[in-house]
Amino acid sequence: MKTTALDAADIRILCALQQHGQLSKSRLADLVGLSPTPCWARLARLKKAGLVRGYHADLALDRIADISQVVVTVSLKSHRKADFERFEGYINQLPEVTTCVATGGGMDYVMTVLTTGLSAFQVLMEEMLAAELGIDRYITYIVTREVKAAQPDLRRLLDGPKR
Repeated sequence: MKTTALDAADIRILCALQQHGQLSKSRLADLVGLSPTPCWARLARLKKAGLVRGYHADLALDRIADISQVVVTVSLKSHRKADFERFEGYINQLPEVTTCVATGGGMDYVMTVLTTGLSAFQVLMEEMLAAELGIDRYITYIVTREVKAAQPDLRRLLDGPKR
């Protein structure tokens, strides 16, 4: 994957967006220590490069609805490209699956699923199995409480380990 060269001002812009979301031209410029026009031009370049995928609100779902969160590991029977594509295509159509990562090692995928209860989760899993996606086995882990959910510290990631 091609990376985009970033300088300190670009990193400050990305960190401000990550922390505060969508900002006005003047507020962003104030936060990153640049004048508004050059700051906005940099932001436009960063967006064009695909570094800003969107702006999101961090909702307290547990205070809005009774939600069951389940982490699911999935192993497929066969490991051909077409098998992965079929599974991933199906998963991408399910709004209940909020994250899905392909992994190396013992399992092929790790997913996070949010439903309106465990019975709704069970129905979803039965539909996935009926869709003949080539699932060999799956293991579920019911989330009892969220301990940490955070965005990565961009500056720390770019600086590398310092322990």
